[in-house]
Amino acid sequence: MFKKILIANRGEIACRIAHTCRRLGIAVAGVHSSADRDALHVDLIGESIEIGGATPAESYLRIDAVIDAARRTGSQAIHPGFGFLAENAVFARTVEAAGLVFIGPTPEVIERLGDKASAKREARAAGAAVLGGSELPSRDAAEVAATVRGLPLPVILKAAAGGGGKGMRVVQQLDGLMEAIEAAMREAKSSFGDAALIVEAFVERGRHIEVQIVGDGHGEVIHLFERECTLQRRHQKVIEEAPAVNLAPALREAMLGDAVRLGQRLRYRGVGTVEFIVQGDSHHFLEVNPRLQVEHPVTEEVTGIDIVEVMLRIAANEGLPLRQSEVQMRGHAIEARVCAEDAAQNFLPSTGELIAVRFPTSGVRVESGVRAGMVVTPYYDSMLAKLIVHAPTREAALDRLSGALGETQVHGVETNCAFLQRLLALPATRDASFHTRLIDEVLAEGGQGTGSAPLERLAAAAAWWLLDARRSSKPFGAWSALDVTGWQMHAGDDRLTPVPALLLRSGGTTHEARFGAVSPESEVTVQIGTERVRLALTASAGSDWRLRIGDCHEVLTIVRSDDAVFVQSGGTAHAIGVTSYLSQVATGRQASGQLRTPMMGMILKTHVEVGERVRAGDVVATMESMKMEMRINADHDGVVRSLSVQPGQMVERGLVVAVVESEGAAE
Repeated sequence: MFKKILIANRGEIACRIAHTCRRLGIAVAGVHSSADRDALHVDLIGESIEIGGATPAESYLRIDAVIDAARRTGSQAIHPGFGFLAENAVFARTVEAAGLVFIGPTPEVIERLGDKASAKREARAAGAAVLGGSELPSRDAAEVAATVRGLPLPVILKAAAGGGGKGMRVVQQLDGLMEAIEAAMREAKSSFGDAALIVEAFVERGRHIEVQIVGDGHGEVIHLFERECTLQRRHQKVIEEAPAVNLAPALREAMLGDAVRLGQRLRYRGVGTVEFIVQGDSHHFLEVNPRLQVEHPVTEEVTGIDIVEVMLRIAANEGLPLRQSEVQMRGHAIEARVCAEDAAQNFLPSTGELIAVRFPTSGVRVESGVRAGMVVTPYYDSMLAKLIVHAPTREAALDRLSGALGETQVHGVETNCAFLQRLLALPATRDASFHTRLIDEVLAEGGQGTGSAPLERLAAAAAWWLLDARRSSKPFGAWSALDVTGWQMHAGDDRLTPVPALLLRSGGTTHEARFGAVSPESEVTVQIGTERVRLALTASAGSDWRLRIGDCHEVLTIVRSDDAVFVQSGGTAHAIGVTSYLSQVATGRQASGQLRTPMMGMILKTHVEVGERVRAGDVVATMESMKMEMRINADHDGVVRSLSVQPGQMVERGLVVAVVESEGAAE
């Protein structure tokens, strides 16, 4: 076995690999970018080399820097994790040429599987059915477009060199085809260092089933059964489970057999995942991921096998550590990916400082690469953590996972926790009648917006703000006395301020908040709009606060980040913007026509020029954040009076990109 290895990755997977290495007595070293100097994986691994700038191209995709880090740390082998260089045959070959061991398949096998077109040819030769589409990858946008036009729609564009939903676009119609191809190529280049695409027939309402295989590199290959990965958004998995349910035994055996035969044909070394799309009683090969998968923990939970340990032992020439007959499944496991994104805004990525982070500690396996105080940047994937549960039955596992999501607290950025809870509660999820388009259809039906926080939560946020203002204000300041709430006058029986003290923003709605005097028992009347709530808010442990309204008592977690108060209880979190009414009046309204960046990221392209007329919905600029592209659109007809950004520019959230003067004003 190795004495020391380098983990050439970041975040939760770097922490996960280090955990197994330490259990086996293997020393570890790591790498990090300039943006990850204070990352959790750097501290947990303990020894880490900074290999470049913030973007993947400047750091985690730099083969020379990774090899140099391995040499400097005295590592014998390199584990690539997933993403970045994990499926890069040039990297694997360079590792071996440097006298190091690549913990994964051979470079030759990665080449045969490393682009999806080649993988389809290998699968066909192994006897598996494949979907129609291009036979060769292409970096020529015109050539890709010609392939699309020669196939029945819909089709899907896929990055040939990687997976994880990056570099994918579904083409339903030919309008906008070149824009879709160019966007997919940019994502592919950013994520995997290769812009090549393939085109494939798109199955709209199928199931995504994958088989975990393990091979010794000499022709012996076994499977660790299958995983269900059907619940996806933007072609990225969000819920995964093992085993797949409502799957005909003959269909399961056919997929397991296809996967093993393909592995045997390749003389596969290490662990890999063979992916299939299922429709009815038929299945078609999709691709092979020649690496560790994000969702590998669900297989570990039902089989009791540490897949990272298996990878290490095979790479150390110990051979397969188990036989097929020894692989058994027990119970049911489900994993949820907690991501920094806003489901109510089409899963818009969210960046910022993590003010508070708390994961469940009982009955749940948590794999995370974040902690309070860290900054979620736009440079990498939006996943913050994985929650994995195991139970005797699928129903029990679903319930346990939903409860774990309710206990999870991540404040400072938007997360998809509430959306995941709603997804787990859907009838189609509960009875496993789902398909890969389910999330798209649910979003199309609406009802996924969080809306404004309930009255009691708004009142609690306002009361907390008042208490915080009193703690931090000077003696005899405007907020310090019990009967003064920022104003020197009261009116009405509850002695409420005659004009608002605060403006609360939640779910796109702004609420005015007024206060009454605070009683000696710490009770205060808060008026939100026209509704009044009499409450008492007292500090508990840490960020927890006890809220009493009448005879109802509950514990809330309340934290603050700049001008937002985060309130969570019972699994539901609300980010409530809070602004002093006086300061809002003083600064006035935002100038109309200003188009601002929705989050931190990089400007990829500007589509207009100053003086150009645009219509509502026209794309003014395209930006990238967390490896995802987003468009900044004009919200009304008008003339572009200013353009403040240029391609390649890093921008903060809220930066004015352009000013579009309305048609009436322009005339």
